[in-house]
Amino acid sequence: MRTGMVLMLICVLLVPTPLLACLWDSNTIAREKQRFPVARELIAGHFLRHSEAYYQWRIERGSQTAREDRSPGDYDILAVAYEKLGQHDRAIELIQEKIKRWPREGRYESEANLGTFLIHAGRYTEGLTHIDRALEINPDGHFGREIYQKYLVEYVLAQQDRGYQFPLSQGEAAGEGGFAEYVLRRQQIGDENRLSALREAYKGVMGMMWFGNHRSPALLEALGDLLLAEQEDQYDRMLAARAYLSASYEVQDPAASREYRKKAQSALAAPIDFELSDVEADLKQEIEQAEQLFQQIAVDESKWLSAGLDLNQQFSETYADEPILASNATSLTPVSMDTVVKQMLLYLVVGVVIVILVAQAILRRLFRHLRLPENSAEPVESP
Repeated sequence: MRTGMVLMLICVLLVPTPLLACLWDSNTIAREKQRFPVARELIAGHFLRHSEAYYQWRIERGSQTAREDRSPGDYDILAVAYEKLGQHDRAIELIQEKIKRWPREGRYESEANLGTFLIHAGRYTEGLTHIDRALEINPDGHFGREIYQKYLVEYVLAQQDRGYQFPLSQGEAAGEGGFAEYVLRRQQIGDENRLSALREAYKGVMGMMWFGNHRSPALLEALGDLLLAEQEDQYDRMLAARAYLSASYEVQDPAASREYRKKAQSALAAPIDFELSDVEADLKQEIEQAEQLFQQIAVDESKWLSAGLDLNQQFSETYADEPILASNATSLTPVSMDTVVKQMLLYLVVGVVIVILVAQAILRRLFRHLRLPENSAEPVESP
């Protein structure tokens, strides 16, 4: 088994389910180096991800290695597999055992993983302490984006302390910009660096969705907040509406669901003015596509597991390329005002030309009927 280690992010639902933080694991470096799917795919869940059968296979395979023969990387692989299956206590035990055997080697990975496992077990403050230690060791963890994952955990906890559940960005204390404004305040970002900071936070949230729980309402809300804050493209507002709608499907409280739908409707306000029902119909079709893809992966991985095959090899061969999400929303794609003006001018010119041609044809026909025929006088007979 390979021992190279790479950051892997796990994000899950808020209380009473686990929160979000950072995981280190092997076998994901190629995925990290690839581009993320665009936000549209992440919101729908239409991207390559493993089933429970895969993590069960990793546990079975990793458990075959005797304790004394395990490397630090072997511990991370095994612990993350247990974590993915929701066995947080077992994951914590394995990382603590790793730290006891190797107090210094791979310490960043150990701290990042332990912090994550503790947060997922509900021990949030203790978990954040270990994430802070991980960032002290490696401030550029996860290609410089790990700091935004820390901010999101702190933001969620801060909003909980104020008595907010979902949506998190509510009330005067939360601020109108939600997580986006929290990031800017936390980093003391001025107007000149606002856009770059928002885009880095956007990458961090997408990373957590990719490697963790894309259905987390906290992540979906944060993504929507960041998309609205950029205000670079009308398409960002469309994506923000989709993120809020998806969050409305994941919360248990009907009141919270209604509030997310209000946020989605607000994101679609002028100058877009699209119907929420149309956007939602397209989103649900995309979610259905995503579920079909994941079910196919689950069937394949169960089949490979039963056949005793190497799931890593089979997966890489079968799913070499990121799947394409078919578009159902071409009629809802917003256009810029420049494009609208150009289209209107084009239609106007074409309309004027058509009117002129029709008018000319009518006038020619009218004149032809009114004109006297030549030699119309009665002929005079010769005497």
